[in-house]
Amino acid sequence: MSRPGNKIIQAKLVLLGDMGTGKTSLALRFVKGQFFQNQEPTIGAAFFTQILSLSEATVKFDIWDTAGQERYHSLAPMYYRGAAAAIVVYDISSIDTFVRAKKWVQELQRHGSQKLVMALVANKCDLEPKREVETEDGEQFAQENGMFYMETSAKTAENINELFYEIGRRLARAFPSKPPGITLRNEIPGGGRKFFCCST
Repeated sequence: MSRPGNKIIQAKLVLLGDMGTGKTSLALRFVKGQFFQNQEPTIGAAFFTQILSLSEATVKFDIWDTAGQERYHSLAPMYYRGAAAAIVVYDISSIDTFVRAKKWVQELQRHGSQKLVMALVANKCDLEPKREVETEDGEQFAQENGMFYMETSAKTAENINELFYEIGRRLARAFPSKPPGITLRNEIPGGGRKFFCCST
């Protein structure tokens, strides 16, 4: 719920990263507190909504969870265009997904908003024994590219809420003005999860 007198920020947030990095699991854990071991790959994109009430602002997230398969890459600009925040996800047990995450960051820097709040997320930190990407490498890349870094596990819920709360706080600082703040026209009524499919 909104706090009386609190500014309201409606923010479009996009999740980007390779297939199998856990983007949908991150969103589901944050929005619904759920985790499914064998989560089906996203086709096209999925849509979630969630509201965070912070001391600085009430943040209404419109979350676009994009498909990680290469054949859907050309659709990604449709989802990150106009985004206020982006979460670029990789799997700590796969160096290939880290390399791909770097490419997503470069694409966002070229085509995303100048005020875009970006997070680099090392997911699946519950797979520590299988780690291929060191924490220092992720932290350094994030620092060099004006992002903040966080290690998460959708499976155990580690740092999931902290991730979205940090994004909310950064949005509140980046857009200190009173409403309308960030506005997003969306044609999809209601909350929950929606799927957007496309022919290939």
